[in-house]
Order: sequence, then C-alpha cells, then structure tokens
Amino acid sequence: MSRIPIRLRLTLVFALAMAVVLAGVGLLVYIRVGDALLSSVDQTLHSQAKEAQTRGPEAHALVDPDAAGGTTLAEVLDGAGRVVRSSPAGLPPLVRRGVAAPTLRSVELARPRGHWRVYAVPVRGGQTIALARSLDARHATLERLFRELVFAGSIGLLLAAGIGYAVAAGALRPVEAMRRRAAAVTASSGTRLPVPPSRDEIARLATTLNEMLGRLESAFEHERRFLADASHELRTPLALLRAELELALRRPRSAAELELAVRSAAEETERLSRLAEDLLFIARADQGALPIRPQTVAVADVLETVAERFSARARELGRTVRVDHSQLEVEADPERLDQAVSGLVDNALRHGAGEVVLSARPGADASVEIHVADEGLGFPPEFRARAFDRFSRADEARSRGGSGLGLSIVAVIAGAHGGRAGIADGADVWLSLPRAGVRLRERAFT
Repeated sequence: MSRIPIRLRLTLVFALAMAVVLAGVGLLVYIRVGDALLSSVDQTLHSQAKEAQTRGPEAHALVDPDAAGGTTLAEVLDGAGRVVRSSPAGLPPLVRRGVAAPTLRSVELARPRGHWRVYAVPVRGGQTIALARSLDARHATLERLFRELVFAGSIGLLLAAGIGYAVAAGALRPVEAMRRRAAAVTASSGTRLPVPPSRDEIARLATTLNEMLGRLESAFEHERRFLADASHELRTPLALLRAELELALRRPRSAAELELAVRSAAEETERLSRLAEDLLFIARADQGALPIRPQTVAVADVLETVAERFSARARELGRTVRVDHSQLEVEADPERLDQAVSGLVDNALRHGAGEVVLSARPGADASVEIHVADEGLGFPPEFRARAFDRFSRADEARSRGGSGLGLSIVAVIAGAHGGRAGIADGADVWLSLPRAGVRLRERAFT
C-alpha cells in the first residue's frame, strides 16, 4: 500500500468512503420503498376487510374485485379453521385457525403460487374473514429498484472517484512542483521552492522549507568561510615553520643560529598546536559533544586563579591584572569557566592596554555577568556585531597576533551553559552564566 502513489491512495480512500455512503443511501431507499409498498398493500387489505365486514359473510361477493386494482383472495373460515366460503373457490386455508384479533402476515402459497400478504379479522359467530393480496408486484418493483440503484450507484461511484482523483491531483500539483524544484537544490544554488498562492498547509510547508533552506544555506556558507579561514590560519604558521627549517638547512650554521631557528620553529609549532586545539574545541561544540559538568562555583575563586596565572605575563608587559572581589556563585563547569575567563584575559593582554580588571555582577534572569575590562580603545562599533564570529579580528584597532577564535570559544562556553557573551562600552567583554541554584537551560549560542 505504501508503494501506491499518494493521489491514488487518496482516491481509493475517497472511493471507499463514497461506496459506503452510496450503499447506505441505497439500502435506506430500498427499505423505505419496500416499507411504503407493503404499507400500501396493508392499507388496501384493511379497507377491503372493512368492506367485507360490512357486507357480511353471506354476501354474494366478499370483496369488490375492482377495488384498489389487482387480485384479492378472500375466504370465510369457521372457528376450527375450515374454509366455509372462498373467492375464488377452492382456496386452501389462508390461516390455520380462527383468530381472536386482527393479524397481518406474509406467506408463500402453493396455490395460487407466489408470495401473499394475508390479513385476518374475526367477525361475529366465531368466524374469520381472511383476505390476501399478492406481493409479486412489490417484489418486482424492488428488484427493478435494486438494479437501478446498483447501476446508478456504480456510475456515481466512478464519477466520484474521477472527481476525487482530479481533486487529489490538483491539490498535490504544488507538492510535485516543490519536489522538482527541490531536486535541483544544491548547497550553492540559492534555489527556493515555489510557494502556491493559496494559504493552506502546503503553502505553509513551502514557506517553512524555504526558511529551512535559508538556514542551511547560511550554515553552509558559514562552514565554507570557517574552512577557508582555518586553511589560511594553518597555512601561515606552516609556511613560517617550513621557511625556518629550510633556512637552517641551507648552509652550515653555528650552534647559536641553530638554536634560534629551533626556538622559532617551536613557537610556530606551539601556535599550530593551540590553533588545532581551538578548532577541535569548536568542532566538538558544533556537534553537541562539548562536555559540561555543572556545579556550584564561587566566581571570586576562579577570577583569583586566572589573575594569578596571568600576573607574570602582565608584569612583563608593564601592566597589572586586578580582581574586584564578589560573593556571587554560579552554576557552571569550573574547568570551562576558567577556560573562558582565561581567554578574555589573554585577549585583553594581547590587544588591550592598561590595567585589566576582572569583576562579577548580578545579571538579568537570575544570571551572573563576569566582566573582563581593560583601558584600551575597545572594539570599534562596526566590529561588535561580528566580534564573536570565528576568525574575526578588528585589525584596524587591534593589530597584534591571534587566530580570531578566542571570543568564539568564550561564546561557545557561555552558550553551552545556557548563557551568552557580549561587549559593553569600551574594552569590556562579558559572559553571563546561571546563578547558583538555577537549572541550566539547554540552548545553542548563535
């Protein structure tokens, strides 16, 4: 059944429903007509019985032979059920014995042969007058009606099936047009499905599918840019590493020169390692495989740990890292939180200026905002909308190093906890996390 085209399935279901309806209507008409014909026969018998009672059993004719058309059998029976008089003569008893109340029943007689409707009514003296009218005309009428109903029902069913098929084909025509267009959709074609002018379910389906295609196209474009940027980022340190090694091997070098070349190669190798780890982290997050083990974490402890880790580097740069203590607690994975705050501090030391301040404050919707601010120029307004995109850099404002993945990783970690990341005025970057005791919301950062 599943291999049958849907329009044929709809037509079969519609035809089956119509067949049931037509059969029900035909049966109702057949029964009503049969009852009406039988009622007509009964009325005739009743009127003739009254006439026979008025004439009396001794009358010359029990019933008027011309009354109501057709032939009426009539007979008078005594209390033992013996025929006293019949019209026409020689009729077998229509009832077995005398009756105490008027009765109606249908019988099959051998003489005269056929189906008859018998009405028996008691009269004075313990006698019974029994009248019978043939049901053959009724049966013939019903047989003719049955044939006509079958013929008309068959024609009606065929017409209904044809109309149902046409309606199903017309209703599914937009779906077929969508299917043909969908067969031509590729990742780079930008093709959209045709939306029918009607405002029905198919039009809503086409609109929804087009929205889905738009999201997929944006995702593919994002992935293409990601791959291109990743290839570019990997190409630069690899080229530098290759150049350093080729330069060291081009002619005999002193031990000092070789050590300098090896140190330079080690730096590029470390950069490659960090880039590979960052790419792996983002790839795992995209696949929903980023492990998050939330627990109650004191924000001040994490900020102190990160500040102490970067204090030596800050002193080398002639700068300081300070923590504004807070008693706030968050529901987060301490390892991931440390990673996110470390990324913000590294970004501030790499691109910012002056003192770096780590702080926490209550946020909206039972959250805590963790801020890392420096005294630099901050992010240009036109860059803020894409600051958390992968491989994005504000080169015109921050020209030193970096792969452009630091803020993206911060945003991924915040989103994995049900929070988000943002940029305040100046060089103030923050991320929000659920306050301790608040259940994590499962949502992806976009």
